[in-house]
Amino acid sequence: MTKTAAEVAEEGVPSAPVRDNSFRQSRPSVVGPDAPEPPFPIVLTGVVQRGFGRGGKDLGCPTANLPDESISPMSSVTQPGVYYGYAQVSREKDGKAVLPEEDGQVFPMVMSLGWNPFYKNQKLTAEIHIMHDFKSDFYGHEMKAIVLGYIRPELDYVSREALIEDIETDKRVALSSLARPAYERFKEDPLFKTSAHPRL
Repeated sequence: MTKTAAEVAEEGVPSAPVRDNSFRQSRPSVVGPDAPEPPFPIVLTGVVQRGFGRGGKDLGCPTANLPDESISPMSSVTQPGVYYGYAQVSREKDGKAVLPEEDGQVFPMVMSLGWNPFYKNQKLTAEIHIMHDFKSDFYGHEMKAIVLGYIRPELDYVSREALIEDIETDKRVALSSLARPAYERFKEDPLFKTSAHPRL
């Protein structure tokens, strides 16, 4: 039986297989069943934290980090890896709407749950890349996400270019996988209609 991310974390920082060309060539364009199956959907909410700042600068893929306590609903039931779903950032901060209306919509996302072996992180993190060009950062804003499926395991890389290549593929796979009707409907989930904390 595959260990959950929380179980792996108890044993220390794991090693990850290095991605090779055969992995890239065998990647499917759509992943998961035609409708989400348990443990999905998984709801995550939390205030966006400052991370290492590498996603945008090093990889061209800015990510939003959730606080440690926000990821337990997922880390307790899923393995480390890359996932897909939808996310929404609150326009408000400190009671004021500071993001433009378009930035507060629901967007597709990809999420990494793990240790980012290429950067040799020492603790489990959840990093979400929302597929939208935000005009400014949104640290301190509440983010809500619904995780709907698994894309691939966490891997290590021989180069930054290889990592970037897989991230771009992850984005395409996520968009293709979310295009199915049973997944698209989650964009209208009640979670995204309310500012109250959702069911966990």
